Amino acid sequence: MKVVIQRVKNSSVSVDGNLVSEINKGLNILVGIGVDDTLEDLEYLVRKIVNLRIFDDENGVMNKSIIDISGSILSISQFTLQADTKKGNRPSYINAMNGDEAIKFYNLFNEKLKEHVSVFEGVFGADMIVDIVNDGPVTIIIDSKDK
Repeated sequence: MKVVIQRVKNSSVSVDGNLVSEINKGLNILVGIGVDDTLEDLEYLVRKIVNLRIFDDENGVMNKSIIDISGSILSISQFTLQADTKKGNRPSYINAMNGDEAIKFYNLFNEKLKEHVSVFEGVFGADMIVDIVNDGPVTIIIDSKDK
């Protein structure tokens, strides 16, 4: 699994001009699920995300987690994170988990996050407009295969 984590002041997702989900202070997470991802990958990323200390404490030091600040997460599936760009100019998505399996995996990922924090979601497989007001900016990429 690959995730792009952005600390945000606010973030929202719209589909067909309709607002689907919106958060204020928290994390916007783009989630790419690969064909070889396992429950171990999912659990590793959930642990990392909810404990990642990227929010400022009272001294302005990034020392607090999403749990510490009672923030929210906006989770958005994005198969293009699994793009292979080694050959040519057209990315290959052969490494992305197929939709039927990926939606189950994505839903489980969100359920595990919800055990710790408030989670809002995009619409799996939809053409979404994502508005992100990055705070910092702070953007972190984590690949569960690089642990």
